[in-house]
Amino acid sequence: MSAKEEFMELLRSTEREGVEDLLVALEEMGFFTAPASSNHHLNVEGGLVVHSLNTCKAALMVWEGMIGLEPGLAKEVERESVIIASLLHDVCKSDIYFRTVKKHKTALGTWEDCEGYKVSYKNFPMGHGEKSVILLLCNGIALTDDEMLAIRWHMGAWGINMNSYEDQRCFDTSQKLYPLVTIIQTADKLAANIMERSGKDLDEL
Repeated sequence: MSAKEEFMELLRSTEREGVEDLLVALEEMGFFTAPASSNHHLNVEGGLVVHSLNTCKAALMVWEGMIGLEPGLAKEVERESVIIASLLHDVCKSDIYFRTVKKHKTALGTWEDCEGYKVSYKNFPMGHGEKSVILLLCNGIALTDDEMLAIRWHMGAWGINMNSYEDQRCFDTSQKLYPLVTIIQTADKLAANIMERSGKDLDEL
């Protein structure tokens, strides 16, 4: 099963109204062919859907593990919400990467041309987590409050405007009200920094 097929099967398993319309929209946005980044984890065609799957797998593991420690969590956070928030947290990246040629330093210290991606926000310059939420709501799927906030704040402190007292308070309050916010933040980090790290990443340290 391809990553795209696995993604679609997982999302459909939630039986959330609007999923089919959303899948059509994701195809049109370029979600299934976009990289997950321009220079770091999974910066290859289709990397974004692989990262989304990795985040979902990590999120489900975190959720299940935490229920073992905090049984009441099963009533606070539904499995379908874990799947939806983790699979869709980075929809905002669907239209920001464009193919380009970059200079790459070889092991011998020389430079060579290689294919890569550049970043442009010209299509819809609406931020990161908040952009994902808006795109999802505009493309046919309803989200619960905890799903919206988990997607909005999935970058953790990196997604806060530190000059904004309101941002800081909203982020802090979201974490306290909704455990899903912390689950998705944690899963995103586990995916990018453990599941997707490469030997090249370590060599460049």
